[in-house]
Amino acid sequence: MIALAGNPNAGKTTLFNSLTGLRQKVANYPGVTVERKEGNWKLPFGHARLIDLPGLYSLEATSLDEQIARQVIAGELKDIPRPSAVIAVVDSTNLERNLYLVTQILEFGIPVVVALTMMDVFEKQGHEIDIALLSKRLGVPVIAVNAKDGRGVEDLAKAASDAVGKPAASFKLEAAEDGDSQNARIFARYNFVSDVVQAAVRHNDLEKHRRSEKIDSVLTHRFFGLAILAGLMLLVFQAIFSWASLPMDLLEQGFGWLADESRAVIPAGILNDLVSDGIIAGVGGVVVFLPQILLLFFFISLLEDSGYMARAAFLLDKLMSRVGLHGKAFLPLISSFACAIPGIMATRTIESRRDRFATIMIAPLMSCSARLPVYTLMIGAFFSGQYLFGFLSLGAVLMLLMYLLGIVTAIIVAFILKRTILNAPPPPFLMELPPYRMPNIRTVVQNMLTRAWLFLKRAGTVILAISIVLWALTYFPRHEQSAPAVAAAGSELNAGDAKESPEDDAEAGAEQIRNSYAGRLGHLIEPVIEPLGFDWKIGVALIASFAAREVLVSTLSIIYSVGKEENEESQTLIAAIRSAKRDDGRPVWTPLTALTLMVFFVLAMQCMSTVAVVRRETNSWSWPLFMIVYMTGLAYLVSFATYQIGRALGFE
Repeated sequence: MIALAGNPNAGKTTLFNSLTGLRQKVANYPGVTVERKEGNWKLPFGHARLIDLPGLYSLEATSLDEQIARQVIAGELKDIPRPSAVIAVVDSTNLERNLYLVTQILEFGIPVVVALTMMDVFEKQGHEIDIALLSKRLGVPVIAVNAKDGRGVEDLAKAASDAVGKPAASFKLEAAEDGDSQNARIFARYNFVSDVVQAAVRHNDLEKHRRSEKIDSVLTHRFFGLAILAGLMLLVFQAIFSWASLPMDLLEQGFGWLADESRAVIPAGILNDLVSDGIIAGVGGVVVFLPQILLLFFFISLLEDSGYMARAAFLLDKLMSRVGLHGKAFLPLISSFACAIPGIMATRTIESRRDRFATIMIAPLMSCSARLPVYTLMIGAFFSGQYLFGFLSLGAVLMLLMYLLGIVTAIIVAFILKRTILNAPPPPFLMELPPYRMPNIRTVVQNMLTRAWLFLKRAGTVILAISIVLWALTYFPRHEQSAPAVAAAGSELNAGDAKESPEDDAEAGAEQIRNSYAGRLGHLIEPVIEPLGFDWKIGVALIASFAAREVLVSTLSIIYSVGKEENEESQTLIAAIRSAKRDDGRPVWTPLTALTLMVFFVLAMQCMSTVAVVRRETNSWSWPLFMIVYMTGLAYLVSFATYQIGRALGFE
C-alpha cells in the first residue's frame, strides 16, 4: 500500500484522481467519521493500493485528521497495513509551508517520494527551482508533476516502484537534540526547510510581492477591509437577483407548461392531481431557484480561487477570537454558507474538542443555499421592484441583512457557549496568506456543476418524496360535501350552466385543505404560531420544512394549488401568496409576515440531515437535541419580537 499525503489545496486530490482514475472507493476509517479514499494505481511492477490521507499541515496529532494520518503512516490502525511508501504532495508555490510536513514524514523512517505540484504556475511567475539539489538536500526523489497534462506521472510511478521494498533514507535534524523539547524540534524543522528553500529556489517576484503587499494594505485594513468585504457581499447579492431573474422566469414557465400538458394527457382523477399538483408543482417550485444557487457558488468559488477568502479570514480572526472561537473555525463557517453539512465535517481540523463543538453548534446559523429559495420567494412576493436611494435593490439589502443576522447571532451564541458549557481559551491562529491568483474557470465551473447536481439530486429524491407525502396529506380525506348541491343545481340548469364558478371552485379547494390531514395538523399548532403572524397553512409548511428548508416552497406550492384551476393570473406561487385570504377576509401574507418568516428561517433548525451529521460528528444525541431546542426557541423569540414590534410600529 502507498499513502498520499500533503497540505490542503496542494493538488493532492487532483493527483489522486489522475493516478487512480475511476478505480476508487470511499469509506470511513475504523471507529471514526473521517472519510477514507482508496484506489488502484498502475505501477511498472503491477498495481498498488493508493490511500489518500486527509489534507493536513503537520503530524502533531492535535486534530482528528492529524491523528488518523499519523496512525496510518505508523501502521497503528486495524485493517490498514503500514504503507510501503509515502507520496508527499508539495505545492511548489508554497514550498516552505509544505516541506514542514515532509520533514515530519521523513522522521517516521518510511520511503518517501516528493511530488512537486503547481510547477506550471511556479514557472509562469518566473521562478526557478533546482529539483536535483532539492532532492539531494531532502535525501529523497523529487518529481515535478502536472496531473492535467500528465507531466511527470510516469516518472512518479517509477520512483514509487523503486522506493517500495527499499530501506528509507536516514533523516535527522541536527538541532533536535537540544533537550528534545517540542519547541526545539519545531524550530529545527523551520530552520532546515528555510535553508533548503534558499539553496534550491530562486524567486523572481520582488515587484509582485510589493504589489501584493500594497493590495493587502487595503483589503486587510481593519476598517477599509471590513467595509470592502461588506460592499463585496452586497454586490454579490445584487448580481444574484438581477442575473437570475430571466432563467428563473423561463424555468417557471417551463414547469407551468409541463403541468398543463400533464393535465391534458392524464385522465382526470387522483393520478392527474398527483402528477400536476403534487410532483410537478412541488419539485418545480424548488428547482426554479437553481439559477440563483448556481450564481451563489460561482461567486464563492471566484473568491476562494483568487485568494480573497483567506484575507477575509484574516480580517475576521480578531473578532472571532474575542468571542472565543478558534481562527480555524472561519473556513467551516464559510463552507456552511453553501451547506452546513460539509461545514460541520470541516471542523475536524480544529484541535480542541470544545472549540470544535462550539463551531458545530453555530454552523447551521450561517444562511445555507437551502434558505435561498425561502428568502427569494418572500422578497419576490413583497419587496421586488423597490429601491433605496433610487438604485439599490431593497431585495438585495434584505438578503444581506438575513445573512448578517445569522452571522451576528452565531457570534453571540459562540460568546455565550465559550463562557459557559464549552469554556476554554482558543489557541492562537496562524495562517499563511496565499498569493493572489486568477481563478481557474474550469475549477469554478466544476464546483458550480457539482453543487447543482447535489441540489437537483436532492430535489429529485428527498423533495420529490416529501412533495408526494404533502400532496397526499392535503388531498385526503376527500371533502365531497358540496357535491349534492352541485348535482341538484345541475338538474335544474342547462348542462353548460352547471359548471362551478371560479369562486365556488376556490371555496371548495379551501374547504378541502381545511379538512385534510395537513389542515388538521396545521390547526393543531396554529395557536402557537399565531403570535408570529402565521396561519395554519404556514404551520403545515413549517413542519414539512424540517425535512429540508427549501421544502417550504414546494409545500406552499402544493397547499395553494390544490382544488384551484390555474390561469394566467394565478400561475405562480407569488400570485397565490399575494391573494391568500384568512377566513375573515384579511390577507394571510403581508410584508411584515414575510419578513418574520425570513427571520424564523435564519435562526430555526429546519434540516434533519444536519441533525444527523451533528449526531455522527459528536457521537452523541445530546448535542443535536440541544441544537434543535436552542435554535428553534431562539427563532421563535426573535420572530415573535419582529412581528409584534412591527405591528406596534404600524408596519402591518
